[in-house]
Amino acid sequence: MLSYKNHQEKIGQIRSGKLSLSENVSFFLKRIEEYKHLNAYNFVFEDCLVQTKIIEEKIKTGNYGKLAGMVIAIKDVLAIKDRPLTCSSNILKNFISTYTATAVQKLIDEDAIIIGKTNCDEFAMGSSNENSAFGPVLNPIDTSRVPGGSSGGSAVAVAAGLCDAALGTDTGGSIRQPAAFCGVYGLKPTYGRVSRYGLTAFASSFDSIGPFANNLEDISLILSVIAGHDEKDSTSQNINVPDFLSLFKTAKKFKIGLPKEYFKEGLDNDIRSAIESEITKLKNAGHEIIDIDLPHNEYSIATYYILTTAEASSNLARFDGARYGYRSEQSGDLLNMYENSRSEGFGSEVKRRIMLGTYVLSAGYYDAYYRKAQRVRRLLKNDFDCAFEKVDVIVTPTTPTKPFKIGEKSNDPLAMYLEDIYTTSVNLAGLPGINIPIVKKTGELPIGMQVITKQFDELKLLQFSSLI
Repeated sequence: MLSYKNHQEKIGQIRSGKLSLSENVSFFLKRIEEYKHLNAYNFVFEDCLVQTKIIEEKIKTGNYGKLAGMVIAIKDVLAIKDRPLTCSSNILKNFISTYTATAVQKLIDEDAIIIGKTNCDEFAMGSSNENSAFGPVLNPIDTSRVPGGSSGGSAVAVAAGLCDAALGTDTGGSIRQPAAFCGVYGLKPTYGRVSRYGLTAFASSFDSIGPFANNLEDISLILSVIAGHDEKDSTSQNINVPDFLSLFKTAKKFKIGLPKEYFKEGLDNDIRSAIESEITKLKNAGHEIIDIDLPHNEYSIATYYILTTAEASSNLARFDGARYGYRSEQSGDLLNMYENSRSEGFGSEVKRRIMLGTYVLSAGYYDAYYRKAQRVRRLLKNDFDCAFEKVDVIVTPTTPTKPFKIGEKSNDPLAMYLEDIYTTSVNLAGLPGINIPIVKKTGELPIGMQVITKQFDELKLLQFSSLI
């Protein structure tokens, strides 16, 4: 069993001799095998025990990195040199990466132990982790239910105690939503805070890399490690990275914005009650509650699915059977090879989004859909900018429902897309957001609360979260 609450405690126990890192990693490997029915991992790196012994010696000598001994799982859309990179898709079934993503390399450089690659919706497209060539991931709280997506494997790995922490990616809620469904913390940083180099792109102007953990200390520590400018990613910003771990606890009072648009019809009553209870506690503690308007929020889902599918259509054009990945045996001429390889290699949800994106970018529809959606995206960003002139943080539900049954929404794409109704606007505006588990009781389905701050204000986000 795990006898530490966070990484700081773990390091202390290893240094004092109370905890053997090698035995700790072996425990995780054994537990992964024991809980393999959850299908959280696509690949498990049992050879990580070799690196474990090296790191254990470094800890004993006192010369070790910030994440020394932290066992971390990586979503299978992030590259690790000489390891599989499948994006949970048959089109990359046997692909081995030739380089390592910047965010992952930063973890390795600080002596983290990478234990494996986690399952996810194919190319990070989904809200339930049912769209994977490796099969669906199961929610550890109730295995008849979904864990959320697309980073479902990472969320489950943390929730089920199959690692200390995990990296996921968030294009429209893919960290925060599975974190809510599995009862863990999940942080989506500001767009540009963490380098996207080595991330297989779904929608390049939306994708963000962030951590999952069972506590805010580890979330803060990992963020401080993976954040920062990277010359290999032109969208990463050269902005100061605070020492989040040492600064995230605070006693100051906040102005908390509640957008009425997020508490309308369609929100599960238990979720509504749980969040209202937290708001009451915050008000009684002296924080100011302010009602705010985000008038263009009703257009966020439509805007999101127009813009992200357009970007996906462009980004996934490279998977054509010619240079790498799956190539159809029924190739025929060059055009048939392209068509057959993509038809056979991609799953149904990926093909749906490619077709939607190609449609909105096509002649005669570009202005009606894509260009208009870009304008609405600016209006959504303006709404948030105006709100943050009045408040420090915005509090909303993370999801409209609790975890739903596996297969319940598989044949209804619109119902599935609406699961992201409270998270997509954050990506459209490029803001940071976090899921805080506020109901996590044995026998009950978890409930999450979303907190949002203005761009590059993750410190305030974590400071507020520490009060919940």
